[in-house]
Amino acid sequence: KFILASASPRRRKLLSEAGFKFEVLPSAVDEKTHPDLSPSELCVALAADKARSVYAIKKEPVLGADTIVVLDGEVLGKPADRSINAQYLKRLSGRVHQVYTGFCLIADGKERLGFDVADVKFNTLGEDVIAAYVASGNGLDKAGGYGIQDEFELVEKISGSYTCVVGLPMEKVSQLLKEVL
Repeated sequence: KFILASASPRRRKLLSEAGFKFEVLPSAVDEKTHPDLSPSELCVALAADKARSVYAIKKEPVLGADTIVVLDGEVLGKPADRSINAQYLKRLSGRVHQVYTGFCLIADGKERLGFDVADVKFNTLGEDVIAAYVASGNGLDKAGGYGIQDEFELVEKISGSYTCVVGLPMEKVSQLLKEVL
């Protein structure tokens, strides 16, 4: 058993579907970008910050994770409002971007860090699709302003782990959890 330091319903669902038993205690860490870090370093650093903040309180095994979307070297965070969400979708339309998810498992005082990355190619999105997606509000709490699992035809192709794009690379995280816990 461990603690998930995330409020993400998508991460909870992935872990539950894989049969893991855990409790949820979201981290209060501010997800600031650090321009001096590469995308892989940034997602791992944020995941570690989240895990450390919860581990400091509970002293039990903790899993933290963070997902970032990168287009042309720029990190697209969670959009602050619907107009920014629409801007993100227009920029992603018809293009390939990267989704990085970092993770940190702290158990027995040791940190185990890792990440995965996937390339995602968006369909070319019409104004009507962008407007409908933005109106749904689904993208406001997600890096890059979209969710791969949402019922919109946003994505043409994924090269890499689907669950990495959802928010937790289960191929790597499942193996780590089974080895350590």
